[in-house]
Amino acid sequence: MTPNAASSPSGPPGPSRRGFLASTAVATAAVAGGMPLLAACGGTDHGSREGTTSGKDAKRLLPAYVASNVVTPDIPSRNGSSMGFTAKLDVAGLKTSVPRKLGKGGKVTVMSPFWGSPPRQDNPYYTAMNDLTGVDVQWRNQDGNTYDQKLGAVLASSDVPDVVVVPGWNMMGKIPSAVISKFADLGPYLSGDKVKEYPNLAAVPTDAWQRSLFGGKLMGLPMPASYVTNIVPLYRQDVFQREGYEVPTSPDEFTALCKDITNARAKRWACGDMKWTAFNIWGVFPGSDKPLWWNLVDGKLVNRVETDAYLEALEWTRKLFAAGYVHPDFKLGKSQATDPGAKFAAGEFLIYNNDISSWYGQRASQATQNPDFRIWGMDLFGPDGGDPTLWAAEPAGIFAFVNKKAPESVVRDVLAVANVTAAPYGTKEWMMTNYGVEGTHYTIKNGVPVKNDRGNNEVNNAFVMIASPASTLAHPDFPDITEGQVTWQQKMGGFTRKTSFWGLQITEPSRYANLASNFEQLEDDIARGHKKISDMQQAVSDWKRQGGDKLRDWYQRLLDENGSAAN
Repeated sequence: MTPNAASSPSGPPGPSRRGFLASTAVATAAVAGGMPLLAACGGTDHGSREGTTSGKDAKRLLPAYVASNVVTPDIPSRNGSSMGFTAKLDVAGLKTSVPRKLGKGGKVTVMSPFWGSPPRQDNPYYTAMNDLTGVDVQWRNQDGNTYDQKLGAVLASSDVPDVVVVPGWNMMGKIPSAVISKFADLGPYLSGDKVKEYPNLAAVPTDAWQRSLFGGKLMGLPMPASYVTNIVPLYRQDVFQREGYEVPTSPDEFTALCKDITNARAKRWACGDMKWTAFNIWGVFPGSDKPLWWNLVDGKLVNRVETDAYLEALEWTRKLFAAGYVHPDFKLGKSQATDPGAKFAAGEFLIYNNDISSWYGQRASQATQNPDFRIWGMDLFGPDGGDPTLWAAEPAGIFAFVNKKAPESVVRDVLAVANVTAAPYGTKEWMMTNYGVEGTHYTIKNGVPVKNDRGNNEVNNAFVMIASPASTLAHPDFPDITEGQVTWQQKMGGFTRKTSFWGLQITEPSRYANLASNFEQLEDDIARGHKKISDMQQAVSDWKRQGGDKLRDWYQRLLDENGSAAN
């Protein structure tokens, strides 16, 4: 048995499932949406399918925010962090947040990414959730590792399910335009006070709804996320304590520690590919969505790839590889090093960066066979060892959309399901959504719910994808991990700033969709010593000549119309 997290994730855990959320490949077309200001933003490419929605236009579309008072977190959100629950979950005293079924018994088909072996449709979890919501949800689960291919094919066809889940990292190429043309406007059901019919959706943070505006309409049901970077440099705390290693507080200390740890003959290396941590150390603008690549610096819009910090971070990463400090698996590239967790647990390397969910996931997976195993997150630091300059991630990264052709009865049933799945931690609806049926999917051990194998298979990657509550971290089996995660977010959040286009859904003109598509591969080639920094400098020069400078002008017009989100 493996205990399971009780959290609202920012996405499926770990790079083995979808690459890092911060990946530059995530954004070859802006995780995007549009606005009617578009005539001012190069409106020849499908008019309102370019641009963004903000200001008064956004305000009239956004749902009213009504905070939930059903439960109170042990650790409130601060500096953009998730809220945290560290007390034992009182399963017998769970609150009710949906007093009556809103679903009318209709059938709703949902296509969503799934990591693992999808369960049968008639499994007890799906059956229980359908009974709770009053909706017959039929799942069309697709392999999450190749979801982008399936998504493109389905959206190009006439056979689009009633609901389609689209992760932000799949918003590339023609997908943003397809979202605008294929899916329904939810504004008539959710804008303003209309959302109050669905109280759990009304408690979803406004920033997450802002990210759900596409083509000047409210179209997505969001999965809210903390805006603090989700990429954490994780390390083997147990080994550090046993060997007397000190947690580094500067790049130089990190490199010196790597030298002390590495012993290739003993099959121990210091770290994995630390590129994403390097970007955070050097304060590189975020790589999660292309609009975040741009920021106003000294009065001029600058792209992340044009900065000295970008090159310096790549050079530091390259030196770690060149010195032999990086585990050999990572030298093979992402396809061969998709799941580093097992070798991290085996002690073959002691540091790697991963999604914050892996902080808990690694600990939980080792709880039985290796009870002394301890994992923790390093604080980030600046290039000189001082405070870091970090950049905010987007406040929502996964969205569920309703087919434009769906009748009102189907839309209402989808919202009924979303109102259940967005229930906060500590409620009956949250418990069923995240843990399933007691005795079938989990048991209570020492006051803690623990999933069994069936629970791990069936209660997985499903209903949480339709909508989720405000970003929450809660691990009843390991409350110390919850406290560590939230405290880390709060501390790092104190150093976090917002770039000029933070929080806006932006659809770039299609002519620029593939302009930056080769940068991530070039980054990895440089880190592994296959290419040189000068190759990146040439690529940036080519990018500017081939459309980067014109794209800068396009973003400048957006900035002139909307103002900056930076703080």
